[in-house]
Amino acid sequence: MVTTPDDVWALLHELVEAQKEAQEETGRRSQETARLFQEAARERRKTDKQIKELGKQIGGLGEKFGSFTEGLALPSMERLLHERFGMEVVSPSVRVTKEGRHLELDVLAYANGPVNAAYVVEVKSHLREEAITQLRDLLRRFREFFPEHRDKRLYGILAAVDLTPALRERVLREGFYVARIQDQVFTLDVPDGFQPRVY
Repeated sequence: MVTTPDDVWALLHELVEAQKEAQEETGRRSQETARLFQEAARERRKTDKQIKELGKQIGGLGEKFGSFTEGLALPSMERLLHERFGMEVVSPSVRVTKEGRHLELDVLAYANGPVNAAYVVEVKSHLREEAITQLRDLLRRFREFFPEHRDKRLYGILAAVDLTPALRERVLREGFYVARIQDQVFTLDVPDGFQPRVY
């Protein structure tokens, strides 16, 4: 079969048309891809907003549960501090601000006279490792915020609803008292002969 110039031109014309259709299809696909990317970005922003809101709600629940735990602990902790340690003053939720710096204590208890001691109690629903560091930091900063108690012996108590045996041992090694809740009452959970660390 002999190819004529008209055949070549017809083939060339078909090739140009096919190329045009391919470019149009590529353009349509590019637009569709861009639309899908925009839709995915909108959905991601919406999801990020929902996650942020959920985080706020969970944080609020954690604070409420923490406050509930502190409220549950206070009556039995107050009795324990009075009867076991001879504390005269027991104050829940103590907040101090000095020169733009803040210190917040779940419970502060102290006694003057012959007892001459102060106790800082941190109450946790679920005790974690960072609570040990937090209490140590509070005790180290205590006298900056309470110079009126600078001559008192200072002790720390970690009170928890839930903690592992390994974490309990870690708290005791640090020299802090451990208090646990049993039958809605906090009691000390320390071995015989336990020597607390004085700050």
